[in-house]
Amino acid sequence: MGAGFRRQWQYKMAMFAGLFTNCVFGFVRAAVLAAAVDAAGDFGGYDRGSVGAYVWLSQGLLGAVQFMGPLGPLDDRVKNGDIAIDFLRPVDIQCGYLADDLGRAACTFLPRGVPSVLVGTLTFGLAMPVTPGPYLLGAVSVLLAVVISFLCRFLVVLIGFWVVETRGIRVLYYAAGTFLAGLFVPVHMFPSWLGAIAAATPFPSILQSPIDVLSGRITGAEALSVVGIQVFWVVVTAIAGRVLLVAGRRRLEVQGG
Repeated sequence: MGAGFRRQWQYKMAMFAGLFTNCVFGFVRAAVLAAAVDAAGDFGGYDRGSVGAYVWLSQGLLGAVQFMGPLGPLDDRVKNGDIAIDFLRPVDIQCGYLADDLGRAACTFLPRGVPSVLVGTLTFGLAMPVTPGPYLLGAVSVLLAVVISFLCRFLVVLIGFWVVETRGIRVLYYAAGTFLAGLFVPVHMFPSWLGAIAAATPFPSILQSPIDVLSGRITGAEALSVVGIQVFWVVVTAIAGRVLLVAGRRRLEVQGG
């Protein structure tokens, strides 16, 4: 985890550039959705303050729960077969890269995540909880969201055992993932059939769920239920990753004779 933090810290200018991009798109998204709230009155249960919290929290979390970022050197190692060496090491591949990604995510919060939310608070006015409970449970939800995001990207990378190029799969994952996660509009505003599709995927647990908990949109038993769903997706995606990892190792052994 420390190695991932130090590696990410080397890209300070990139993180500050990400902060600038977050703020620019945050202002655009906040203006559009605020106009929709003002025009519609009842906008999927959101008012101006809560939709502002949704926008700026999502902007603040983007760096940590990135949908398309590389998993360190794992992408190339699967593609060129060097991952065979990793199988011989005493460190579990899935857990090792997860720890590295958690360090990377932690490093993004101070220079990119927290300032994005502060900018939104100072310029837009966000409806946020005044008690510590949502923030404590929200921290757990954010951690689970980062883990789920890693495990989903881990699955996409491992498909490289069976295909020559994964770029098309990555683009499809990014397009579907960001939309179903609630990046463009809240999942709560989806029509019922699309909401059911989103609920059948882990994507809302990556972004919409931690936003709902942190912003205080859901509290009490409902918030605990949402965190429980995140735990479920952690287990499912972790098992799926383990299965693909074992199958990929067998494929390498067959190819290597």
